[in-house]
Amino acid sequence: MDVPLAHLDRPFDYLVPAELDAVAVPGTRVKVRFAGQLVDGWLLSRADDSGHTGRLAYLEKVVSPEPVLAPEIARLARAVADRYAGSLADVLRLAVPPRHARVEKEPRDDQPAPDDAAHAERVEDGPAVPIVDPRGWRDYPTGPALLRALTDGRAPRAVWSALPGEDWAARYADAVAATVAGGRGAVVVVPDARDLDRLDAALTGVLGPGRHVSLSAALGPARRYRAFLAARRGQVPVVIGTRAAMFAPVDRLGLVAIWDDGDDLHSEPRSPYPHARDVLLTRVQLAEAGALVGGYARTAEAQLLVETGWAREVVAERATVRARIPAIAPTGDDPQLARDPGAATARLPSLAWTAARDALRQDLPVLVQVPRRGYLPSISCAECRTPARCAHCSGPLALPSAGGTPACRWCARLAAAYACPECGGRRLRAAVTGARRTAEELGRAFPGVPVRTSGREEVLTDVPGGAALVVTTPGAEPVAEGGYGAVLLLDSWALLTRADLRAGEEALRRWLAAAALARPAPAGRVVVVADGALAPVQALLRWDAAWFAGRELAERRELGFPPAVRMASVTGPAEAVADLLAAARLPDDAEVLGPVPAEEGRERMLVRVPRARAAALAEALHSAAGARAARKAADPVRLQVDPLSLF
Repeated sequence: MDVPLAHLDRPFDYLVPAELDAVAVPGTRVKVRFAGQLVDGWLLSRADDSGHTGRLAYLEKVVSPEPVLAPEIARLARAVADRYAGSLADVLRLAVPPRHARVEKEPRDDQPAPDDAAHAERVEDGPAVPIVDPRGWRDYPTGPALLRALTDGRAPRAVWSALPGEDWAARYADAVAATVAGGRGAVVVVPDARDLDRLDAALTGVLGPGRHVSLSAALGPARRYRAFLAARRGQVPVVIGTRAAMFAPVDRLGLVAIWDDGDDLHSEPRSPYPHARDVLLTRVQLAEAGALVGGYARTAEAQLLVETGWAREVVAERATVRARIPAIAPTGDDPQLARDPGAATARLPSLAWTAARDALRQDLPVLVQVPRRGYLPSISCAECRTPARCAHCSGPLALPSAGGTPACRWCARLAAAYACPECGGRRLRAAVTGARRTAEELGRAFPGVPVRTSGREEVLTDVPGGAALVVTTPGAEPVAEGGYGAVLLLDSWALLTRADLRAGEEALRRWLAAAALARPAPAGRVVVVADGALAPVQALLRWDAAWFAGRELAERRELGFPPAVRMASVTGPAEAVADLLAAARLPDDAEVLGPVPAEEGRERMLVRVPRARAAALAEALHSAAGARAARKAADPVRLQVDPLSLF
């Protein structure tokens, strides 16, 4: 039943009336009577008899004869629910898009996916030999072997560190083509729509039109359901998409791949909050498929796959890396400070200014990455430096433009008559500078040079190769024709000083993504406004994401943080959290940490266990949540296993 209550998270038996016998097949949507109400449900299986000793009710209706829930996806959904201490009903809501009746009634094209003759040549008196050109995979010693294994129908598992300037979409398209040539299907998940468009174009160029579909929540109900049905009916062998595609049904699954698994867009914000990477890796285990986890950076989770031997790393040799990277320099190391003492406090030190000037003189674009969007997203008193806060809700004040009125970022109230509560001062200064203000400042510093911005309001896909300043927030960097002449990474403190377990990892991920768009040295330069002794900066200078991931994983092992352990957060009103934990039969070696403050006056407790006890922890928390649901406890409690943010 589609009832997301923990104490009802189990299958129920119903009788099938004779008139529904032909259409009541496993995987169909049905309606049943439960507790006197007509509720939605899924027909999971048919059997000749039931172990239930009481009286059984009949199915009320088969909503649609279309078996949209594939058996392998039902098994996957159960596994994901168990891993994340959630309910099967919640996972199925993520796995199968809402029904669109008009799309189901459209004329069906039941032709199976075309064979792979386009990717094979016939050898006289012999079998077909697939042809998949390794192309850019030759830059990685184990890259061609990865494609060969996929073509042969094997299940390789790889963690790939992409070179700067790499056409990652083309490499993924090659891996998918190799899988299809081997007679199997593939699922590829990317963070956002821009990445999806790039991969869509690359796959169309390699496989041809009509060989894959894209799944994304942004498609709209009809287009998304149409693409889903094409995959479920076996009309295409490949599905790509954002995290909405992680549950996509694909026949004979041979490869699951994820690009940039450290991006927080891969984490589902709805219960039970699964991460696309973990869902895909669960599919690998269930379907005995291959796996490809790639990115310019590497997460601690991906590093764990390598260190445990579950996956092999695909990396370029150091000589190849040195030939491809731009010239990267920090502004906070001792030699630079000796030449420019103001670099320690300047927002745009002379090294960064010179790099931008030289690139513009060569008629090359300059990319400027700023961690915060807006104009002045944080302001303070110009006299005493006290942060400016809203008089109504104590939220931070921001300035939307040069002549704008300060406004609260929480409640949106204006603060036209703001006076500092500490000193009475009325003048304000910037505490944090956003992308729009940065664009304004750079426009004055380089008059006559076009200034483009890419961020939340408008995200650019690409820019021409001429002289221009491109100011972006992380993740919104457009690709420049021929590459950028200079990349400036400003306000590094905003990334590195976040109170977050993944602050260093996230900073390096964002820096590498931007630096990868620069031309190779000597034409391309990257300047990071940070101390060169910091570990993330060192990893950037050497372009060695694997080293940093290994270091990060070792530190987390020592401190007892994910992914070295399994950790769950329990968030809600203090009394409700205490009630759930008291009812939970936690493993003997579980550690309960906290409480720590959470949003809206709630509190959060953390429960930590060794990875070997992960299943026992999830089962204990799910059972305790079921007990609270059964007695209709008033205050909700949110359970998250391995959440991205712990504090």
